[in-house]
Amino acid sequence: MTAPLLSVRDVHVSFGGVRAADGVDVEVRQGEVLAIIGPNGSGKTTFINLCTGYVKPHAGSIHLEGRDITRNTPRQITKLGIARAFQIPQLFTEHRVIDNLMLAVAARQGFWQVLAPLDQPAHRQRATALLEMVGLQDQAESDVATLPEGIRKLTDIALALALEPRLLLLDEPTAGVSSGEKFPLMDRLMNVLRSQGVTAVFVEHDMDLVRRYADRVIVWNQGKVVADGPPDEVMNDPAVLRDVVGVI
Repeated sequence: MTAPLLSVRDVHVSFGGVRAADGVDVEVRQGEVLAIIGPNGSGKTTFINLCTGYVKPHAGSIHLEGRDITRNTPRQITKLGIARAFQIPQLFTEHRVIDNLMLAVAARQGFWQVLAPLDQPAHRQRATALLEMVGLQDQAESDVATLPEGIRKLTDIALALALEPRLLLLDEPTAGVSSGEKFPLMDRLMNVLRSQGVTAVFVEHDMDLVRRYADRVIVWNQGKVVADGPPDEVMNDPAVLRDVVGVI
């Protein structure tokens, strides 16, 4: 069997008396779309923060393709190939969409590129290609502040893709998006991930989206993984229905 892309082993982290990760073991396989579900406060976002270096475990280890990244900084982890998109898009709302993308492209190339003039032909070319990838080429000159939430989400995802990740972590990619926009947004996102060969983990509360798009589902409850398997199997488990799905 192929070694996992990401391996989390016996990870523990607490905030005060709250155990956000209590002996967690998770593997993410190359090319899969993994969904994480669970009640609010169960530790799902903490898992993303652990994998991206924003939270350090009190015990346990995290490996990317066999390389220990447990104590790496967020920037080091990003350079190794893990990127994230946030529940609330992290955008410069006073600037245009293309400006946000060119800044992300420059950041991928290094600190000194960020200090150089932003609107360079190479930056614009790459930023334009990313917008075309997510279907937002017509929004390039729009001010971010004027965009509906679904378009902001896709812009934030395009920023993450500018970092050329092998693994993309998404915290509630459809949060705040209208019901009519959710499936088109996820369809577009999944097409991009497949075309670029990017592995994805997404935290989601909408069970219809999980059933439709996930290859595998992990159920998180009180800092522990309590179920792991195919969507149909996991989401028909009586304990999951009672303790997790019923309270989401």
